Amino acid sequence: MIIPLARKILIHDWRRFLPAMFAVALSGVLLLMQTALVFGILGATAVYMRESNAQVWVGYPGTQTIELGRPIPVTAQTALLADPGVARVEPFAWFNGDWQGPPRAGGVSVFVSGVSTEPNALMFSRVLTPAQRALLDQPFTILVDRAELAKLGLPIGGRALLNGRLVKLVGVASGISAFGGVNVVASLATARALDGSSGGAEVEYYVAELKHGANAAAVAARVNREARGYSAWTAASFARNAVLYWMFQTAAGVSAIFLAAVVFVVGAVITSQTLMGAITGSINEYATLHALGVGLRPLRRVVLEQSAWIGACGLVIGVVISLGLLGLAQAQGVPADINLAVWLMCAALVMGIALVSGTAAVRVLRKADPASLLR
Repeated sequence: MIIPLARKILIHDWRRFLPAMFAVALSGVLLLMQTALVFGILGATAVYMRESNAQVWVGYPGTQTIELGRPIPVTAQTALLADPGVARVEPFAWFNGDWQGPPRAGGVSVFVSGVSTEPNALMFSRVLTPAQRALLDQPFTILVDRAELAKLGLPIGGRALLNGRLVKLVGVASGISAFGGVNVVASLATARALDGSSGGAEVEYYVAELKHGANAAAVAARVNREARGYSAWTAASFARNAVLYWMFQTAAGVSAIFLAAVVFVVGAVITSQTLMGAITGSINEYATLHALGVGLRPLRRVVLEQSAWIGACGLVIGVVISLGLLGLAQAQGVPADINLAVWLMCAALVMGIALVSGTAAVRVLRKADPASLLR
């Protein structure tokens, strides 16, 4: 009887509880959008793995993210080719570059990716077309992400200096944006000519496509058993490590987590205050129930269930608003990435805010004294 009463009070006095619902919804929107933006921005660190068809990566031992790679010996390629589960192997060159564009744009930090120009190449296979790869067959030609043109200050067909060599921008692609700099894609031959650190003799990574039915984790484990000066990872684990590295081992990621904690605390405080205000407004009804013999413990259950319903309704409102904002972000090219796990995590946090707020609001029931009805 007590539990249905909680819903009846909510339905009857819905205007009184509406601010608390919107407070929960706002907290959910802030949490969800912040998480989506963090994963979208930091997810760019794994764009190399996610936009490629390679299933196994080989790089310098202990490398946690693509930016920390170092040149590895060519024996790594031999080890991959010798594995029975590997179908083909490609070298992938990656290094920092110094971009000197038009005077109005100045210098820009860029990341140079040297990829195969074969039509069915593995690297960036999901974003680069065979026609775009063919453009890179010309010496000292490059591609960049469409969103980076304004940053570089260079139109298609324009020329600039990259590591002191004159390069020509021959096209743009979508989905190759890097985190922390501009990703410049060139052919392996051009990348080796531009890389002055190793003289072009070695590359930072080798990537492999596996035969049908081969297990990526098993292939990586076999390569690692004989590895000397290099290590192998599955593409999924390398992508996950890159995101986790930037999230938990850099100031940017830790700041985002701290901000999420602040949002949770502020949301809980605001929601608890609005919920306590709503309960205070119904204090005479609670006092009447108390006078009729309903103990404080059942009344606390009423408040907690009301909090759960407020959390559920606020969650629905927050999801609708968030879907609209995410659609707007994608339309404007804002990096926002979200998946089912993120949705569930944010939903759990929102319900946590509502229940924490309800627990705090229970204190108001101390004022539900039947004697107050006689005043």
